[in-house]
Amino acid sequence: MARLTPAQISKVSQWVAEGATLSQIQGKLSTELDVSMTYMDVRFLVDDLNLALIEKEEPKKPEETIDEPAVAEPAAADATAPASGGVVTVEVDTIAQPHAMVSGKVTFSDGQIADWYIDHQGQPGMVARVQGYRPSQPDIADFQVKLDAALRSAGF
Repeated sequence: MARLTPAQISKVSQWVAEGATLSQIQGKLSTELDVSMTYMDVRFLVDDLNLALIEKEEPKKPEETIDEPAVAEPAAADATAPASGGVVTVEVDTIAQPHAMVSGKVTFSDGQIADWYIDHQGQPGMVARVQGYRPSQPDIADFQVKLDAALRSAGF
């Protein structure tokens, strides 16, 4: 890895503060400072200087809408489940169901539980444990967000 002067280090710090990506920093090092570094070397440089890259938010995708009205049926005889205002929780199975690449369970805000999966063709599916149960539209949206986060943290 190339040794940088204090002035060059100052420039790199400035680029990071301005929100430059590692690729942009690599390019600027080459064009502006005539320093050739690999992408990985730039990554190590930023880490060694204790600089934090600015994370840019990904544009949000429009949420899918379901044409059918979502009607939640009353919770089964589970007295501890909140009637409303609860939280949607998503869990990822450590071992996927046989027909799925990944699977898990979701508990909706009304306490109802469903098993979800993504099959080997990438198609999602969900099976409620109470026949005929349909979660509310806000619960579906919350489930999608939390499933995405859970899958990302699990490395999918």
